[in-house]
Amino acid sequence: MSPVLIGIIIVLALTAVALIIVGQRRTRTLHEKFGSEYDRTLRSTKDRGRAEAELLKRTERVEALKIRPLALADRSRFEQSWQADQARFVDDPAGAVKEADRLVADLMQVRGYPIADFEQRAADISVDHPNVVTEYRAAHDIATRDARNQASTEDLRMAMVHYRALFNDLLIADAAPVERTITPGERIMADRVERPVTSEGTVRDRAPGSFASDRVIPDRDDKRPDGQ
Repeated sequence: MSPVLIGIIIVLALTAVALIIVGQRRTRTLHEKFGSEYDRTLRSTKDRGRAEAELLKRTERVEALKIRPLALADRSRFEQSWQADQARFVDDPAGAVKEADRLVADLMQVRGYPIADFEQRAADISVDHPNVVTEYRAAHDIATRDARNQASTEDLRMAMVHYRALFNDLLIADAAPVERTITPGERIMADRVERPVTSEGTVRDRAPGSFASDRVIPDRDDKRPDGQ
């Protein structure tokens, strides 16, 4: 075998190894970024190359958008709207879930996400909020079943929990922490993580009067007006 041919074989072998390493690095990076959404996309496409191309395309699309943090006034307005919707759940679970879906869509739009169908919204959300996009899909699935009268009160309660996870993530993303003084007798709710208190009696919070996660969704024993 001539030295030239040996040299060509070595170059080709090194190129192949380099491509394999680059591919493995890309796979690892995308899997770490998207988590379960990577696995879902892979199952959907049944091809790793197509799945990764789809996730890269999503990333490029969202990077081109002008996603922005909420203004303080908008955060306060959305938090109050969420509080009102959770209170509505007791008397009108189905209506509360519909309103939660609308609030999430409105919040996305104010943040800079374009109006689109559900699958496109979920794909956009998966880029910067991969840990909660599964919550969004689960909530949407329950809302779709409820439109066919196939969702129980417990299903609707879980839909509100799912929507709240995404809502909170969108609400506080990129927002600067705000300090507030703890008021006497303030309660820490069951589903809220207690934050450290500073020596000045302040606590790092999402925003003044941040209540989006403070209210507890009614328990499964609460009945819908329609008896389901």
